Amino acid sequence: MSSATPDLARREAREKREFNKLQKRLRRQVGKAIIDYGMIRDGDRVMVCLSGGKDSYTMLEILRSLQRNAPVAFSLVAVNLDQKQPGFPEHVLPEYLDGLGVEYHILERDTYSVVKEKTPEGKTTCALCSRLRRGALYGFAEEIGATKVALGHHREDILETLFLNMFFGGSLKAMPPKLLSDDGKNILIRPLAYCREADIVEFARRMAFPIIPCNLCGSQPNLQRQVVKEMLAEWEARYPGRLESMFKAVTNVAPSQLADRELFDFAGLEGKQARMQADRIDLHNEEP
Repeated sequence: MSSATPDLARREAREKREFNKLQKRLRRQVGKAIIDYGMIRDGDRVMVCLSGGKDSYTMLEILRSLQRNAPVAFSLVAVNLDQKQPGFPEHVLPEYLDGLGVEYHILERDTYSVVKEKTPEGKTTCALCSRLRRGALYGFAEEIGATKVALGHHREDILETLFLNMFFGGSLKAMPPKLLSDDGKNILIRPLAYCREADIVEFARRMAFPIIPCNLCGSQPNLQRQVVKEMLAEWEARYPGRLESMFKAVTNVAPSQLADRELFDFAGLEGKQARMQADRIDLHNEEP
């Protein structure tokens, strides 16, 4: 009995140290992403899209933590889109946010019925659901005067999207940490862009967030995103550090080494060559 108590105390102290390191790492990564991409400026009103999943809970918590010591003043408002899915626990988020004292809105839109009606049997609902969700949230951001819309996508989400677009869309694109919406009305930011999903999972577990599972899309069989997720997880297990290297590649693009004719002037290389050769000849002929 006497030896068990010191062992328990040591274990608790170790777990506390590990949690503090995890929290500091997430704060450092989110802070770096914000600085690197100029995500948040003085006076910004940031709408935090809160789904009830581990990522959005973590994003809100880390942003609240950074807000207290940030060199710029910004406000946060949490927004949840209630899509009227059957069995959705409507009380969970309001109770959680009331406990935090965070300004929030619950936006009610019956996108669930639309998705179920418009999606053929056996097809995945993700594309339509995502489009309807974005439309509702972006429009609401305007209504409440939000200057930025924060989404909870992390490093693996970005890499998964990169491979999905390559495998099934024939394009080399992912999710940028900062994006202007197509209509020019909203600036989207992804503060978790540098964060590992494993860290977010552990942080959410330690914080005991009241997770709300998505029964509309997350439970669908044969999702291509899930296939890609498993592929990346296998690569990381066999070759530790591979995901970090791939994410670095997303931030280190060499247009001249790809094949996009709109991104790089391949047709003008002969002219560039002639100018470079002329410069070399001029330098060579200069008087000493």
